[in-house]
Amino acid sequence: MQPFLTASWKQTFRRRLKSWYARQARDLPWRRTHDPYRIWVSEIMLQQTQVKTVIPYYERFCKAFPTLRDLAEASEAEVLQLWEGLGYYRRGRQLHAAAIQVQADLGGVLPNSRKELQRLPGIGRYTAAAILSFAFDQAEPILEANTIRLLARLAALRSDVSTSHSQKTLWSLSENLIPRKHTGQFNQALMDLGSLVCTPKSPSCEVCPVADLCLARQKNLTADIPVMRSRQTLEKIREALVVICRKQRFLIRQCGPNERWSGLWDFPRMRLDQKKPSAVAAQIVDGVRDLTGYTVAPGNRIKTLTHGVTRYHITLECYAATIASSRRKQGDRTPHRWVRAGDLSGVPLSVTGRKIARHLAAHPGLET
Repeated sequence: MQPFLTASWKQTFRRRLKSWYARQARDLPWRRTHDPYRIWVSEIMLQQTQVKTVIPYYERFCKAFPTLRDLAEASEAEVLQLWEGLGYYRRGRQLHAAAIQVQADLGGVLPNSRKELQRLPGIGRYTAAAILSFAFDQAEPILEANTIRLLARLAALRSDVSTSHSQKTLWSLSENLIPRKHTGQFNQALMDLGSLVCTPKSPSCEVCPVADLCLARQKNLTADIPVMRSRQTLEKIREALVVICRKQRFLIRQCGPNERWSGLWDFPRMRLDQKKPSAVAAQIVDGVRDLTGYTVAPGNRIKTLTHGVTRYHITLECYAATIASSRRKQGDRTPHRWVRAGDLSGVPLSVTGRKIARHLAAHPGLET
């Protein structure tokens, strides 16, 4: 058993990791390039999203916007439509804003320094380090979910990994481990080992190439590390989504800057706290009027959806409605439009909005 983090320990760790990665490396589309732009796109998409989910989005996005300039010249609506379903839409908006900034101020060339990269919207320490490591092979440590778990177990870190003290410890450990050359490959190997072997539950220690170097393994603490704060209990809420039809067109509105799905389009929706049908109908009338200025006559419930967003578990009751009065009052000033069901496919919608759009396409009888 070698003492932890000595020169000999690090040499052994790097050699074994390199050998394992040569046999087990994941074939991912963003690893087939050193283009800083494409690596940047992949890193933004991978934030809080699983690799298997990201792959088709990444490929469609790079096909639509093969260069940074293409992305900078696109509209936000085009970007959001390609991002639709990936979630955390602020990432897409910030990626687009940063591309515009790089194109305008830096001649379309992504910077190769951490300080310059972190001045761009949506790029923090990890994303900057990943771009520099994978695109430019700079000796930058990285810290993300898989490497946090792996490093915490290697060091038998018993404190909550989300605290500032633990983060400082883990960044220091990551920096201590990186070699002088081929750091991009080394960091990718760390991530793959964490993803494929050093998994959150039931890690495969018996096939881990560095198991005998791991302090958590030696101390029988693997199941207890990493230490993480308990997950927040989801708050259950009810909302109504209102499908308003007029002359075979449906009313949609663009979500405001402080709303969920900011920048995307959705059918009018509002919080529900009533249960009696008459009280629910009254809430819908008031909510639609506040949002759009229109007075509606609520109809039948057409569908109920459930979904989770951040700390909420939402039961979404979807109702049909018609315009009850031709007179329109002042709404909340967010843009709105009337769209045929067949044209909704060309509009960037919220996840639930897209589900309702598909329902409308499959049930044309709702058009009145």
